Amino acid sequence: MTQDTPDTDLFRRAMSRFATGVTVLTTRIGDLDHAMTASALTSVSLEPMLLLVCVEREGRFHDAVADAGVWGISVLSTKDRPGADWLSTRGRPLHAQLDHIPHHRGPQTGVALLDDALSTFECRTTEIHQAGDHSIVVGEVVSVATAAHPGEALVYYRGRYETLA
Repeated sequence: MTQDTPDTDLFRRAMSRFATGVTVLTTRIGDLDHAMTASALTSVSLEPMLLLVCVEREGRFHDAVADAGVWGISVLSTKDRPGADWLSTRGRPLHAQLDHIPHHRGPQTGVALLDDALSTFECRTTEIHQAGDHSIVVGEVVSVATAAHPGEALVYYRGRYETLA
């Protein structure tokens, strides 16, 4: 008995019905910030505190995060939607990509963290696993912060940004 491989368009459509939060991943090589919009973030463990993100292996962020060994996560509010759009634009200039996005440096790693984020994490990479066309990057959390006055969460559902209501 043979089993047909599921159709990739059907797979994408089915996964689009899984609502996810929207984040910005950041890292830094020398004086150059690297950033990307991502929805693949998972809490892995409390002891030790671990998170994972999934990064496309062909994307330029992949090599940067692998080389840097540290990265940040900013969980986005609805106010961050323009930044999420910009940082998901393929082919955008690498230099100065965070110039119009309010951010500060993380106290432990120096990576950029978005000022209006609902929460932020700084991580030190512990493992990288190849998985298809992506890599699973696992990191130990070295810093965490939450917004004093959280706003509405930005979520991704059915191929577009939404809010929780």
